[in-house]
Amino acid sequence: MSDLGLVILQLGGLFTGLINIYIWVVIIAALLSFVNPDPYNPIVQFLRRVTDPAYKLVRRYISTNINGMDLAPLVIVIALQVLVILLSYLFNVLAKSI
Repeated sequence: MSDLGLVILQLGGLFTGLINIYIWVVIIAALLSFVNPDPYNPIVQFLRRVTDPAYKLVRRYISTNINGMDLAPLVIVIALQVLVILLSYLFNVLAKSI
C-alpha cells in the first residue's frame, strides 16, 4: 500500500473516530434527560448545544415522539452507525485502489 493509501486510511479513522465520539455524546445526553439535570450546569449546557441541532433536524422529518418518549437519539445513533460503516468501507476501498 502506498503512502497516500495510508494517509487515506488515517483520515478515515479520524472521521469515524469523531463520529463515534459524537455517538457517545448523544447517548450521554439521552441518558441525562432521564434524570432531569440542572440546566445551568456547564456540562449539560454543552451537551444540549451539541445535540439539539441534530435532534431538531431529525424531528423536522420524522415524528420521533412515541407515547411520550422521544426516539430522536435512537434514530441519530442508528444513522451515525450506518454512516461509520459506509465511510469505513469507502475509505478502505479508496486506500486499496491507490
